[in-house]
Amino acid sequence: MKFIEEVVVDEFLPTVRSMLAEDLRDRGFTQREVADALGISQSAVSKYAHGDVARHERIVDDDRVRDLVDRVGEGLAAGDLSPVAALVEIEVLIRRLEEGDLLADLHEAAMPALADADLEFSVHDPDSGLRERERVLGSVRRGLRTLTNASGFAGLIPNVGANVAECLDDARTIDGVAAVPGRLVDVKGRAMVPGEPEFGVSEHVATVLLAAREAGADVRGAVNLRYDPETVEALGGSHPTVEFDAERSTAEAVADAVADAERLTGDDALVLYQTGAVGVEPIVYVLAPTAAEAARVVRGLL
Repeated sequence: MKFIEEVVVDEFLPTVRSMLAEDLRDRGFTQREVADALGISQSAVSKYAHGDVARHERIVDDDRVRDLVDRVGEGLAAGDLSPVAALVEIEVLIRRLEEGDLLADLHEAAMPALADADLEFSVHDPDSGLRERERVLGSVRRGLRTLTNASGFAGLIPNVGANVAECLDDARTIDGVAAVPGRLVDVKGRAMVPGEPEFGVSEHVATVLLAAREAGADVRGAVNLRYDPETVEALGGSHPTVEFDAERSTAEAVADAVADAERLTGDDALVLYQTGAVGVEPIVYVLAPTAAEAARVVRGLL
């Protein structure tokens, strides 16, 4: 008797780990860095590098596996994927390949009696909440890298600080929004990031983003900027750009602005701004389908 989980452990995982180790070494990772990224020992990495671990050729030749290895390797190298996100991506493919696919075939080869049985395996949901959360965090990281690597971005940071945010698809509160804790600040002409993105922070930007979504805007990402008429004019040349009243409640003011934006032409990005009030700094908000896309719009200003 052999369970499909044994096929995964004995054949799939050693093959994929070996392919990932090779991919990361090709991207310039040291043996220690590969070990840390994959959560394995350096001696295991050495075995993979020297071909001491057998690979299953059907797994190596599968385009979906090769695409996964390339995507995960690139994400780990760029910092877009955390080890948890990489694990989730691999788990998702495993579950899909168990459903009457490659792993099911290998399992039947190991257990011929299964071929004559009418069986369906109950597997994990490939669109799980954990996967979506990791995707959102990865998008925020990409947005941050886009902006912090851009010369001149620090000059767009308002006095209250900037942030890069993205929400889950079903987000209703700040707990469903990922951003940088503490906000980005200008330190001697450089944008400083105080910590890794996490959920439940940046109420300032999250409130505007959630209000825009509640009003019907098809956006999930946001970046806030220092208000300047020239910035508003530049953004307005390509994107629907609408002012809202900072003295009104955010939900009502943003809802009216979104309604006005629907009558304007433009692409997927939406720009909302307010020119300040007593104790309220003027701010521009760039909203887009993802945090990474909002950051690209902002970078276009530089």
